[in-house]
Amino acid sequence: MTFAREAWPFVLPVWIGAALVALLDLLPWALALAVLGFLLLLFFRIPKRHSDAATEIILSAADGLVTQVDRTTEQRVQEGELLRVVTFLSVFDVHVQRAPVSGRVVHVSTQSGRKVAAFRKHADQVNESRLTVIERETGERIGVRQIAGLVARRIVGHLEEGQEVERGQIMGLIKFGSRVDLLLPPDYEIRVRRGDRVRGGLTEMAAESKGDAE
Repeated sequence: MTFAREAWPFVLPVWIGAALVALLDLLPWALALAVLGFLLLLFFRIPKRHSDAATEIILSAADGLVTQVDRTTEQRVQEGELLRVVTFLSVFDVHVQRAPVSGRVVHVSTQSGRKVAAFRKHADQVNESRLTVIERETGERIGVRQIAGLVARRIVGHLEEGQEVERGQIMGLIKFGSRVDLLLPPDYEIRVRRGDRVRGGLTEMAAESKGDAE
């Protein structure tokens, strides 16, 4: 397991504080700060993940709980309706996101906004968010929207327009939780439902329709 570089501005000051407090012979406080630093570090963990799923399978972009499966629209992905799978991330989940498919990044945009609770239905419309659209070899486009929530500090994106990306590759993170929306073509077969727990880069979220696969 490795850790995202974004962890260190949070973790190192806490550990330095623990060392200074230990020098003052305040060992219980030093231990508490050391544990706090370790817990902060866990927020930024990057577990090793590998999937042998077929190429037509769309993997989860995030770890968390599926709270919504519905339809929406997003012109920057494609015209008309899209399938949407909403994953809520708690403070205990892995906070890095992974590309759900291989392809080329054709759109990246960031929207500033509020920080209402991410589980609210319209959080994607009012909260800070970052939309990444990946075009597959088939020409179909998949969208991943990272959405900040109540305690999220900032969204970090690692992908840029024109970049080639592999399925399962780290695409960014949301500091301290929140929500990730997976946006799919309307004829895809959804393989999860509300209440399922999913893991980024491993869980099969959807598949191409049989007509597309043929």
